[in-house]
Amino acid sequence: MEEGDRTGTFTDETWAIWEPLIEEVRPRGKTPPHDLRRTIAAIFWRHENGAKWRSIPAELGPWWRAAQLFIRWAKLGVWERLLALVQEQQGVAFGMTFLDGTNIRAHHKAAGAQKGASFEERDHREALGRSRGGYGTKVCVIADGHGKAFGFALAPGQAHELPLAPAMLDSLPATPLWVVADKGYASNAMRERIWDMGARPAIPAKRRDGPVACPKWAYRCRHLVENLWARLKEWRAVATRYEKTATSFLAVIHIAAAADWIKP
Repeated sequence: MEEGDRTGTFTDETWAIWEPLIEEVRPRGKTPPHDLRRTIAAIFWRHENGAKWRSIPAELGPWWRAAQLFIRWAKLGVWERLLALVQEQQGVAFGMTFLDGTNIRAHHKAAGAQKGASFEERDHREALGRSRGGYGTKVCVIADGHGKAFGFALAPGQAHELPLAPAMLDSLPATPLWVVADKGYASNAMRERIWDMGARPAIPAKRRDGPVACPKWAYRCRHLVENLWARLKEWRAVATRYEKTATSFLAVIHIAAAADWIKP
């Protein structure tokens, strides 16, 4: 995104890229959203800067309009569909696939969602928990061979990333040649699962395990997914979680990932 036009965030050239994508995935109501360009610009501005909704610049329209649209579209899966549409247009490369997880610290404003549910229901709804890194969320990504995000999974901060991997692999529309991951995914069961799907694992052994085949040339490519996290965390609302619900936080990540796909 660039500055310089009446929205303060989107240039005409940038909006020409985003508008058809958003029109494709947005819900259809009786009346179209009011001043959609400024509202989307406000949503992007808030998540890039990690600011309060009330801090959105006045030239980007009423803050409450941006907040309401973002939350409503998050619940409807609009931002996830936006990422999928961008992937479809850009083309996903599955010669090599990367799995990687990171812990995102939660701001104290992320606490305070509605209580009263069971621990399992709250974990699913909030994906918040305490780990050695503090109170936050475990976010796992599956990325393509170019280091672009294909999908994400959330869990409470204390959760291990390995149990999230099978569903992420199942989400792939094609079988990759290689699945590359760090020692957090090291298990014989995981490697067998990758072999069974027709791919080859490049996952190093843990210190207590016996030797396994992990080509160095393939594992060295992990820098692509590490660079992906570095780019996504340039969005302050990804680097620090401000959202109370897992649905809203995942929507922020989907927006940042879609922008990363589009960025040249």
